[in-house]
Amino acid sequence: MSDVLAIIQVDRAFGDVVEGEAVMSEEGFSPRYDLDRWTGVISKPGHKLEGTQIKDKICFFPTAKGGIAAGWAYYDIKCKGIAPRALVFGVTNPVMVQGAVFANMTITEGWSQRPHDVIKTGDWVRVDPNRRVIELLRRSKAG
Repeated sequence: MSDVLAIIQVDRAFGDVVEGEAVMSEEGFSPRYDLDRWTGVISKPGHKLEGTQIKDKICFFPTAKGGIAAGWAYYDIKCKGIAPRALVFGVTNPVMVQGAVFANMTITEGWSQRPHDVIKTGDWVRVDPNRRVIELLRRSKAG
């Protein structure tokens, strides 16, 4: 097992322990309005991650956007095989959590420090909901 470079505590978490490439966003996320639910690519014109593939990524967003329809969208993208491995939110809402739980997707809310200060897109991270931690395992070779 590799050495852990940094640890971020999360306030609440659900799901399996997952590892993957981080995708960092300064903008909120709605699986219904920001995502092409056939390709897994952020497709909303003007979104800071427009054109970014989220399939199998660990996605960091400051906020969740959307309501009831966004909750079922998690199940939709999970069934299509284009879901991220985990959703890491600063702030989310009960509908988003319920949707992630229904889809059996790893999701967290709240953090002990701003992830953008520690993690960059392309870094390899582990999300461990049972321990309520996000661990930076290795830096991206790109940066």
